[in-house]
Amino acid sequence: MEKEIKYSTGQLWALTLLRVLIGWHFLYEGLIKFYTPGWTAKAYLQNTTGPFAPLFKSMTESETVLRCVDLMNEWGLILLGLGLFLGICSRYCKIFGIVLLLFYYLAYPPFASLGVNVHVEGSYWVVNKNLIEMAALFLLCWFPSSHITGLDYFVRRFRFK
Repeated sequence: MEKEIKYSTGQLWALTLLRVLIGWHFLYEGLIKFYTPGWTAKAYLQNTTGPFAPLFKSMTESETVLRCVDLMNEWGLILLGLGLFLGICSRYCKIFGIVLLLFYYLAYPPFASLGVNVHVEGSYWVVNKNLIEMAALFLLCWFPSSHITGLDYFVRRFRFK
């Protein structure tokens, strides 16, 4: 059982809002991919830049691997989004969300020395939207709220009865 942190009402609202908004973002991105006929991560992976580009590009060489990547993207985003939005299994969702965002960050790093992705909206030298969302999830790992304002509250009560 985790140590109980006492939050003010404002802190609880802010943490819950942050979790729900990130959950909505993941859920939306996953549903868009799922409902777009023929969506695939192939072009995204083939155009990656940076030191890990060969790894990401190699994922497009096998249709089986590419299909697995597509399914993990679609369903990973949907399930992570639902978990964060509803506040269920949110600890795992936050950790896997950080890992997923790290892959996105490494696929298109906003490093000035590479000369790419620097002047793209949402990319500001080393910082981009993926890094900011990773930091927000990291913050939510340190200051959890779903055990108070999410479905984790009911899971926790049921588990410890």
